[in-house]
Amino acid sequence: MSKKAIIVRGGWEGHQPVEATGLFLPFLRDHGYDCEIYESPAVYADAETMGATDLVVQCMTMSTIEKDEVMGLRAAVEAGTGLAGWHGGIADSYRASDDYLQLIGGQFAHHPAKHPDERTGEQSDYYIPYRVDIRPEAADHPITRGIESFELVTEQYWVLHDQLIDVLATTTLPKREFDPWSGEHVNPAVWTRRWGKGRIFVSTPGHRVDVLEHPSVRTMIERGMLWASR
Repeated sequence: MSKKAIIVRGGWEGHQPVEATGLFLPFLRDHGYDCEIYESPAVYADAETMGATDLVVQCMTMSTIEKDEVMGLRAAVEAGTGLAGWHGGIADSYRASDDYLQLIGGQFAHHPAKHPDERTGEQSDYYIPYRVDIRPEAADHPITRGIESFELVTEQYWVLHDQLIDVLATTTLPKREFDPWSGEHVNPAVWTRRWGKGRIFVSTPGHRVDVLEHPSVRTMIERGMLWASR
């Protein structure tokens, strides 16, 4: 019996929502999912569709969401529909919706830039080297099992979060001489969350397709989707 996944994508084009979600469609189909693609969160207000959905994969940076849409998403997850995503497509969505922010448990706040003398006004101003540290407690988790800490050169997310997320990996933002904050800051980089009967998976690495193709990032996202699914 096939499972059903809906892919909700759009928002800021800099995160390549079409190409990024397209990267994972073959994986989902190979694992028995019928996939439907939506270009807005309007489907979340359709209780019948959401009730029949096993997994929501969201790649919708910023944008807006209506009250009935976010409440439909919350109700579906609470009833057992899984929710998964990466980077701004899930951790920087619908900034004005407190109901959405509570559901996810963490929200993008900042990504440090290069030294002012190195900036050119492009996205790459925020591509800095950093390490994703797999927590020892997550060594046997089905999402991170066998994955060691690894290095990336891309956006490093500063995340505001609550204490009800299960952090699988962290990243430490530096304190450089030109940074205004007072010291190093450890942030969740990959986390899961239980919401009623549902599961949520978030990876902050995933700025563009080249990052999603990193073997460790891609493996964690693929596993995270399966873990979150009903």
